Amino acid sequence: MRSQKVVQSLDRFFTWITRLVVINVLWVLYTLMGLVVGGIFPATMAVLKIFRKWIMGDQEVPIWRTFKQEYRQAFIQSNAVGWILTFAGMILYLNYLVMKSMGEMNIVFYVAFYLLVLFYLNLVIWSFPQLAHYNGKIRDFFRNSIILGFGRFHYTMLIVGYIFIVLYLSLRFPGLLPFFTISIVTYGWIWLSMTVFQKSPLKLMLER
Repeated sequence: MRSQKVVQSLDRFFTWITRLVVINVLWVLYTLMGLVVGGIFPATMAVLKIFRKWIMGDQEVPIWRTFKQEYRQAFIQSNAVGWILTFAGMILYLNYLVMKSMGEMNIVFYVAFYLLVLFYLNLVIWSFPQLAHYNGKIRDFFRNSIILGFGRFHYTMLIVGYIFIVLYLSLRFPGLLPFFTISIVTYGWIWLSMTVFQKSPLKLMLER
């Protein structure tokens, strides 16, 4: 009996490992298919949506077919959200360079800048999980990201810390990057986000 349980546990373990590798490889392939600039955001969204299905109990979805379907459905909206945030991040970085070149400044400017960075971090952390879980307009996702970011600040910091640790370990062990990094990052990201969504469903937002 014990040996049978060990075999079953090993089977589940290796099944999960295989799924994580397959999803990570699909993310790389579909990102490249979109020439990176057009593929990275819908590929990330497809990963988030598959993991969302697993978390909600549908663990037998056909991975490749579901990935392809979600990639196509999310292509326009995920790229819109992703590139809005990318350009906003570039503007913040340029402002940082300007501030750095100006030397000493009034502390008010530093406080204002880092407050903007915090708002931006909330948008990045919460917009994509919302896009995977809810139907809505981009402005609603951005508004709710600020509400969630500050209202559930401990979860925001938990997600940031989790992503940082996974990326740090992946850079220390580069062999993880093509096989596990994206899968592990996105699974933890959407799992923590879903914990918040299930505790505090967003008003006026419909689940997918």
